[in-house]
Amino acid sequence: MTAHGPLSDVVVVDLSRALAGPHATMMLADQGARVIKVEAPGRGDDTRGWGPPFVGEEGRRESTYFLSANRNKESITLDLKDAADRDVLLALVDRADVLVENFRTGVLERLGLGIESLMARNPRLVVLSITGFGHDGPEGGRPGYDQIAQGEAGVMSLTGSGPGDPQRVGVPIADLLSGMYGAYGVVAALNERHRTGRGTVVRTSLLAAVVGVHAFQGTRWTVAGEVGRSAGNHHPSISPYGLFRCRDGSVQIAVGSEGLWQRLCAAFGLDPAAEGLATNAERVGARDRVIEVVEAAFADWDAEPLLARLAEVGVPAGKVRTLDEVYAWDQTASQGLLVEVEHPTLGALTLPGPPLRFFDGDGTEVTRRDHDAPPTLDEDGAAIRAWLTEE
Repeated sequence: MTAHGPLSDVVVVDLSRALAGPHATMMLADQGARVIKVEAPGRGDDTRGWGPPFVGEEGRRESTYFLSANRNKESITLDLKDAADRDVLLALVDRADVLVENFRTGVLERLGLGIESLMARNPRLVVLSITGFGHDGPEGGRPGYDQIAQGEAGVMSLTGSGPGDPQRVGVPIADLLSGMYGAYGVVAALNERHRTGRGTVVRTSLLAAVVGVHAFQGTRWTVAGEVGRSAGNHHPSISPYGLFRCRDGSVQIAVGSEGLWQRLCAAFGLDPAAEGLATNAERVGARDRVIEVVEAAFADWDAEPLLARLAEVGVPAGKVRTLDEVYAWDQTASQGLLVEVEHPTLGALTLPGPPLRFFDGDGTEVTRRDHDAPPTLDEDGAAIRAWLTEE
């Protein structure tokens, strides 16, 4: 790999599996870090078996789940219960800047690889440790899976058609958010190391990550004493803001100010000062009536001309796209959100790309473009072992 980017001088040893940790290390790899993924011999990361869908021929197939979280990494298989393989891992730790793990609390200690001992070997090591519900506290050490965490951390109670219909978010949002927070913590710890010369331990959890994005729903309870509930496709604090039916489908609008409300009313013949609808607070309290009024105004419009009219008058609006439509959208491609890679067994692949772009002071884009495909199991084992013998 010939990585470049803001983290191109960073070596990451990735002991994590499934999604939270691998998403964090993929974020670091996207920015140039050398990520060495340590996998169990024979089976590898759990997500290699999560499917269908799988792609490739029998015996050489890969799960699309694994492909989603492991670009720009190298793979080596090590049995952490084997003394010789543990020695290889320790040699990796000696050369690493970062170690990432998401084992249940106490597992590394039982393997003789406790974090304190690893940091004693390499005092500059930054360790990211991700758990389900935290490393301590009355329920520290509980196994963490995304949907369970979504329920326990409250996001399912805020998602669905209404209060009696809790729904999980359609992507593993607790895993993804904990990975994002974890990568953010690693970068902060690396910056601190420039000042102190010493590494530190960064801890987060699926629970912490979801609570960390409660945003206004959190303060709605902690400050105002209101328990947020699902409001379906309509915002609990802004109106009109949500999904509205029109003649041949539906559109979304976001009327986030009184000025936008007045524009919407002027464009579609509504009275902006109608009784009970003149202010946002009134409209939130009369949401059903607002929906009825707006949908009546949209009833004779097809979605595409309706969206054009909304854009013309400056009211934020959009459609609900399926994923195939998202990836076919020229705006998606323009933002670098698709990357082309060459996989050793699957050939040319198009993958969802990293969400960050970088530009220098004169506006020239310097975003990394040469991405590598997710590795096959132990694809880089021999090369990594050879690297460890170099002076």
